[in-house]
Amino acid sequence: MPLVGVLMGSASDEPIMRETAAVLEQLGVSHEVEVMSAHRTPDKVRSYGISARERGVEVIIAGAGGSAGLPGVLASWTTVPIIGVPIASSELKGVDALYAIAQMPPGVPVAAVAVGSWGARNAAFLAAQIVGIKHEDIRKAYDDYREGLRG
Repeated sequence: MPLVGVLMGSASDEPIMRETAAVLEQLGVSHEVEVMSAHRTPDKVRSYGISARERGVEVIIAGAGGSAGLPGVLASWTTVPIIGVPIASSELKGVDALYAIAQMPPGVPVAAVAVGSWGARNAAFLAAQIVGIKHEDIRKAYDDYREGLRG
């Protein structure tokens, strides 16, 4: 049963979101990876959002570029925490996606991380912190990772 859903708005986002999955694997966090678009496959996004909690998903990480609709649309269908990863897929180099993710209306929050690779990895670390509140093995794996940074 996946604890974290890793979603992306387009298959072209996969190289960035692969980094999210790699961190989750390193920390032993069960996850699933899916491609769905708020604009091209809205029914799939709706279904995923509605079913996430009952399937055991505790955090959703959604990468999207341009208008970055995916994280916000997911947040409209679930109260599972959403972490948005802005992807630099337009002429604005991801700033448009960052603003779209960060400027959600009150009551429908989406956490925003940095644009691109750093954000993709930090989204996984943030998800591990969140699920680590409940899952001691994940908390320990993240604590061990952080201890390794200290040398």
